[in-house]
Amino acid sequence: MKTKNIDEWEIIEHANPKMLHPILIEGMPGIGNVGKISMDVLIDELKATLITSFYSKNLPNSVFVNEDNLVDLPKIVMYYKKINGQDFLFLTGDVQPVTEHASYTFSDIIIQICKDFDCRHIVTLGGIGLKNIPDNPKVYITGNDKAFVEDISNLFKKKKLTFETKIYGMVGPIIGISGLLLGVSKKNNIKAYCLLSETLGHPVYVGLKGSKAILIILMTQYGFKIKLDKLDKEIKQMDAQLGLLSVDGTDDNGVKLGKHPDVNYIG
Repeated sequence: MKTKNIDEWEIIEHANPKMLHPILIEGMPGIGNVGKISMDVLIDELKATLITSFYSKNLPNSVFVNEDNLVDLPKIVMYYKKINGQDFLFLTGDVQPVTEHASYTFSDIIIQICKDFDCRHIVTLGGIGLKNIPDNPKVYITGNDKAFVEDISNLFKKKKLTFETKIYGMVGPIIGISGLLLGVSKKNNIKAYCLLSETLGHPVYVGLKGSKAILIILMTQYGFKIKLDKLDKEIKQMDAQLGLLSVDGTDDNGVKLGKHPDVNYIG
């Protein structure tokens, strides 16, 4: 185990596997937590290996109570797995950096890792916050290079995947690491695309259906052999809980539930 410090980040290296042109997939806490949930399922189902932990005073001033009823400092982690001859890096975490400066410095660190390993490309995951819960969340694709996004889109079409290329004609920000990695990688000539799934834009809502929609695309695109049984069970449980909402279709916070979502924000 090795430790080094870069720009107020303590980086602990747990393992150093040999890699050739890995693909980095990132999913952090955000809107509906769709990216974080997707990454947790992938890491668990693929039995990926923890290779790096990132700690910093630029993460929230809190601790997490773990399953052993003990506390852990917040951290961001990177996992590794070789699948069908392709190396993959999976980046996720408990939280995101709390300042814009810290988000940029962390993104720079990740991009340097990608350059060191000569990453093939980067995939980031996020949510599109809607005013109402979508029954069947759509997944949108964007990226940092027009030709690259078109190539990936064509691959999706050949594999009969359902996705969208325009977010209701809107142009706007993608908040957090999922967005910054796209921009910073563009500056460093690394191709990257982002999958954004519709979800409710409410801070306590868990976007399980949105995560499943993203996972189906990743499974098909990269040949991930994972089971979604646990996720499906959780979706059914959530649907049952939503069925117990008040008769006017709102939750305790007055959030209206419906079938005709409007874009709220992205991230």
